[in-house]
Amino acid sequence: MPTVIDPKGATVGTEAIPAAFSGDVSGKKNAMFRAVFRELANPRAGTASTKRRDEVRGGGRKPWKQKGTGRARQGSIRSPQWTKGGVVFGPKPRSYVSSLNKKERRAAMHAALSDRFQADCITVLATADGFDLVKTRDLATLLFGSAKAAKSGARTLIIYAPSEHAGIGERLERAGRNLSKVGVTHTGALDVKDVLGYPRLLLTTAAFETLSAAFADRAIKETA
Repeated sequence: MPTVIDPKGATVGTEAIPAAFSGDVSGKKNAMFRAVFRELANPRAGTASTKRRDEVRGGGRKPWKQKGTGRARQGSIRSPQWTKGGVVFGPKPRSYVSSLNKKERRAAMHAALSDRFQADCITVLATADGFDLVKTRDLATLLFGSAKAAKSGARTLIIYAPSEHAGIGERLERAGRNLSKVGVTHTGALDVKDVLGYPRLLLTTAAFETLSAAFADRAIKETA
């Protein structure tokens, strides 16, 4: 059951786990794996390149005759065993793009959020009118108890709603910019790897409501 805290870090209540995230998702591990694999693979440039022996300049003449020298036979100074020779099975430019259909991506995100809710890894930040948290020190105190503890605390991802970007979102991004253990994003840019990669998730009230509404159809299907 997510705890609700105010901008000072004081507990002001609790929220029930949304029905959409209370179901069993143990059978969705493969979908989560495929989603994380895709999110990590797609940004890769795939520009690593090496030259094979037929692409290396030189080596057209046999270095010494085949027999009578007492040395091992050699056909080219650009063979892989020679310094500056070709590379065996080296990388070539390629695409790492992995496709995943929209339905499976949505199922993976739902499973990841359900896992975080059921593991009690989510806290809700009450962002009422007058939210004035703008300093890094204040955010560190809110999340870790003190600015000093922010260096060794648990990695935390703060999530806000896109509608809050012009106000609360900008303040949270500015305050969390210099905290190495803190990430800040909004629900529209949320990835499965982010949800599973952070031990703690801090959702603003609007983000909590946005995610609950976005996956409300899951609860309807399970109860049908």
